[in-house]
Amino acid sequence: MTIVYSLFFLIFSFLLTYIFLFLFRVVLIKTGLIYIVKKKWRSIEDCFHVYQFFKVPEFNESTQRNQLYHKVLVYLNSLTSIEDSDFTNLFTGKKSNEIVLHLDQNQIIEDDFLGARIFWINEKETLVLKIRKADKRRVLRPYLQHIDTVSDELDEKKWELKLYVNVVDNHDGRKGRWRSVPFTHPSTFDTLAMESDLKNKVKSDLHSFAKAKQYYHRLGRVWKRSYLLYGPSGTGKSSFIAAMANFLSYDVYDIDLSKVSDDSDLKFLLLQSTTKSLIVIEDLDRYLSEKSTAVSLSGILSFMDGILTSSCGEERVMVFTMNGKDHVDPAILRPGRIDVHLHFPLCNFTAFKTLANSYLGLKDHKLFPQVEEIFQNGASLSPAEISELMISNRNSPSRALKTVINALQTDGDGRGALHIGRRSVEEIGEPSGAFCTEGVNAVKEFKKLYGLLRVKSSRKSQSFDLIGRQNEG
Repeated sequence: MTIVYSLFFLIFSFLLTYIFLFLFRVVLIKTGLIYIVKKKWRSIEDCFHVYQFFKVPEFNESTQRNQLYHKVLVYLNSLTSIEDSDFTNLFTGKKSNEIVLHLDQNQIIEDDFLGARIFWINEKETLVLKIRKADKRRVLRPYLQHIDTVSDELDEKKWELKLYVNVVDNHDGRKGRWRSVPFTHPSTFDTLAMESDLKNKVKSDLHSFAKAKQYYHRLGRVWKRSYLLYGPSGTGKSSFIAAMANFLSYDVYDIDLSKVSDDSDLKFLLLQSTTKSLIVIEDLDRYLSEKSTAVSLSGILSFMDGILTSSCGEERVMVFTMNGKDHVDPAILRPGRIDVHLHFPLCNFTAFKTLANSYLGLKDHKLFPQVEEIFQNGASLSPAEISELMISNRNSPSRALKTVINALQTDGDGRGALHIGRRSVEEIGEPSGAFCTEGVNAVKEFKKLYGLLRVKSSRKSQSFDLIGRQNEG
């Protein structure tokens, strides 16, 4: 009997202990005490291990962005263990119903790799890797290679272009001067009101540049390309820049010179830009003429092709816009600083037909001959002005065309005389024979041009600018 009672007592004690542990676990889980217990246990466990720490700063010693920092951040934000962090930032993704989790500052995230426990600490502008010394030699190098591979795959799946703008930030000193937003501009070369042959030449030039790394290095040249877009306001220069970015899948860095403190600050902004990017300075002629920036002319010249640009300007396209280049210092326009000059004139009849097709769905209309005659008489408006009239009257194409005709006869009378002809482009840098030469659009050429335009307007391959150059000769 004593044995039976002892056995019964052991079974009862076991069941009671099991029930107690089960209830205790339920209480821990339901109340969240389990996470406190885990933290305490981890701190006790850490006392018996030696750890080594590795810092991954956002900027390197030369204040350039550390690409490894970006890769690690992308990788960590993809881990499911980020949900166990005390603080996690929630953002909307590309889709309206998509929620994206990002690690908050001063938080720890745990990862497992090849049986080793690895910890990451998100400090200000630095990610800290914490790993046991006993696992370092076996795990560290393959783990970093794993991060590199996974982050590249994630970037390809979730790639989105970004628009960066420079800001004045007195709190963080000179670090983090760029602020970014998703670049969602819908402009493409297909939507531009530009002659198809010229669009194809520009696209071919950009495509050749993107594949020409070895070619540039063999020549001992920096792998960069510089464009100058000049012409009146509203002629499509900004839309053209957006089309370039979408075509190349490059981020855009838009530099506001009024927020640049001096020449070295401008160089600093270039240092913090990344490869595969468009570096844009709009209205450069205005800044130079009005002296509304603290950057000097020599600072601009150095930014365009100085030693720093030669060292940190790889795989970048620089784009400068101006309303006109007649009063700009020739040093800015010389070969090496500007490779391609692209002129954006006021709207001509060819561009008008492209706009009518895009905005009104019209390939032809009984009013087109009247519009063409008005253009030939020297009247013109900017593409932005014409497109806005079409948008306002898009429900009635005929009314839209009549509104454009009225605007051309009143506001646009004589404006086209200074800008008659097609967009033209002049290549000064790397010779490829892809572009024609820029024409002369002076008023004194108008009478000579007008007689030839009526005869040769149907020959699409013949440039009006080129005709003007022939007559001048």
